[in-house]
Amino acid sequence: MRVTQSSGLDLNLLVALDVLLEEQSVGGAARRLHLSEPAMSRTLGRIRKALGDPVLVRAGRRMVPTPRALAVRAEVSAVVERARALFAPADTDLRTVTRTFTVLCHDAVAAACGPDLFARVARDAPGIRLRFLTESHVDGPFLREGTADLEVGVIDTVAPEVRVESLYEDRMVGVVRAGHPLLEGELTPERFALEADHLTVSRRGKLHGPVDEALAGLGLARRVVGSVGTFPASLFVVRATDLAGLISSWSVPLARALGLTTFDVPLRLPPVQVGLAWHPRHDADPAHGWLRGAVREILAEWPDAL
Repeated sequence: MRVTQSSGLDLNLLVALDVLLEEQSVGGAARRLHLSEPAMSRTLGRIRKALGDPVLVRAGRRMVPTPRALAVRAEVSAVVERARALFAPADTDLRTVTRTFTVLCHDAVAAACGPDLFARVARDAPGIRLRFLTESHVDGPFLREGTADLEVGVIDTVAPEVRVESLYEDRMVGVVRAGHPLLEGELTPERFALEADHLTVSRRGKLHGPVDEALAGLGLARRVVGSVGTFPASLFVVRATDLAGLISSWSVPLARALGLTTFDVPLRLPPVQVGLAWHPRHDADPAHGWLRGAVREILAEWPDAL
């Protein structure tokens, strides 16, 4: 995308800055913009002069953005996206779009939805690249700052400007190794709580959750021996131990592939709301709209696929 000059400032530097901050590599940005590396280096020099800031600095073998670059990243991305939307024809051909979208989600969601989503990209928009980021152990304004373009899964953001779309309710199920004693006979809350040690999944390392609250309401308590950060990691621990785990529907196919057995938890647990979230600057972006639609369709089909 080329933008006309105004007041002596080449606004195409915004496009280059947007790509540089996304790639965090002069070589990667050069390839994206179909420039030579020396030409991209000269462009970075002009950006540094215009901003009065190094923008990207060397850290070992890679480059990292400066605090100033991180502060303007979201606004730069928003300006470039608004320009794209303004000049894009109403019937934008997605096969001609070249973009990289960052999707923030639990790794179990990426594992479950990734294959279908990559297939749709190859079919409908081969110039789009997808970058899945795992949820952090700390909350942050990832959508507002432009670190992520779309969040998928359990949306707990309270940022008022973020668009949130709820899609369906998920439920948690128990998981153990094949032949586990819990699988023998009727599974009661008492047996679930007392006849196995438990492993939790928490990106923040929590050892207590809705299961414990439900058990407490029945005068019961389970023994939680530890936690791991992701559902796939928990499955490999459960596979090699007598621990009982808890997973969402996203991880059920992987559990089955590992030879594990899932079961209904004999407790009344609150449903898990699954949805999408994005910043409103993407509302008019045809490519982002296509991405939202593709993820929405895949998620809509997911409960029936289990």
